[in-house]
Amino acid sequence: MAEAGVELIAVSKRYGNVTAVDSIDLRIPSGSYCCLIGPSGCGKTSTLRMIAGHEAASSGDILIAGRNVTDLPPVQRGTAMMFQSYALFPHLTCLDNVAFSLRMRGVGKEERRAKAREMLERVHLPEMAERRPAQLSGGQQQRVALARALITNPSVLLLDEPLSALDPFLRGKMREELKRLQRELGITFVHVTHAQDEAMALADLVVVMERGLILQSDSPRNVFDAPNTPFVARFMGGHNILEGKVSAPGTVALADGSAIKVNGALPGAASVVRIAVRSDRMRLMPSDDLPNRLAAQVTAVEYNGPFVRVALQDTAGSDHSLLLSETDFYAHPVALGDHVVAGFQPDDVHVLAN
Repeated sequence: MAEAGVELIAVSKRYGNVTAVDSIDLRIPSGSYCCLIGPSGCGKTSTLRMIAGHEAASSGDILIAGRNVTDLPPVQRGTAMMFQSYALFPHLTCLDNVAFSLRMRGVGKEERRAKAREMLERVHLPEMAERRPAQLSGGQQQRVALARALITNPSVLLLDEPLSALDPFLRGKMREELKRLQRELGITFVHVTHAQDEAMALADLVVVMERGLILQSDSPRNVFDAPNTPFVARFMGGHNILEGKVSAPGTVALADGSAIKVNGALPGAASVVRIAVRSDRMRLMPSDDLPNRLAAQVTAVEYNGPFVRVALQDTAGSDHSLLLSETDFYAHPVALGDHVVAGFQPDDVHVLAN
């Protein structure tokens, strides 16, 4: 088993009578890129701040590189934090912003400035050394903040929604930059985000949180393909959730009488189960080659360039969505209000554990 860069053992955070983080266990391998993801209020930022030491854990233990740091101040933990606001000093040049933490540690001017120039080279901003933050774009400010966080050579870099203030094009470029730096430096990154595409693109380990709990912790592919719960299925993949009863081996009967064939393992007869089907695996049926069928009405059609999202409501009133390639959609287009049949294969059904 890989050495843990960060380990949380039964960690909780309470604010008065409100429990923000509820006795979570988490092991983040050393040198990996971990994304904590979930909706607002799920506990991900409180978790990050407890690792940093900016919030005290109400109970439990926090280990970094095998050392219990639960009661240590931030400066003694071997971590650095990059804040959502970047928090650059407006009166200092980029070079002096990057060198600031070394200045606070008593490093001489020439040495700290030399190291700051090296860090600006690493984030591809050497020519901005003498500019002040107000003279930089949002993406450039972020790189300066990143260089400032990395200059102390932390064992763990903590990032609090670092890309949220950037436009979509810059977010994509900075994702590439963050992953490049993490691989080059070989240190543990723990990154809080609410954006699914960000977590999927960056992480070796995705940790999905909701109401202070960790619902699933796994590789991006496993979280997307094999979600544990309906929440994870919807939040991470936009999966369609169906509920029914096991009516025969390999068959789930829905409330409308539809019989859904399932190739995965099912519990015993008459057991209530929930199943998930990826939005990109459902098809609108121009033919009879899909054994599983769901009658529904079109409630929205959204063109997104390479694909078209079709929103549906089934006869039981549940909402679903399909992602169709542009080619497939326009071969058999549908419009708002149309009555349709969505189809999918037994292999595309994932039985939810919870």
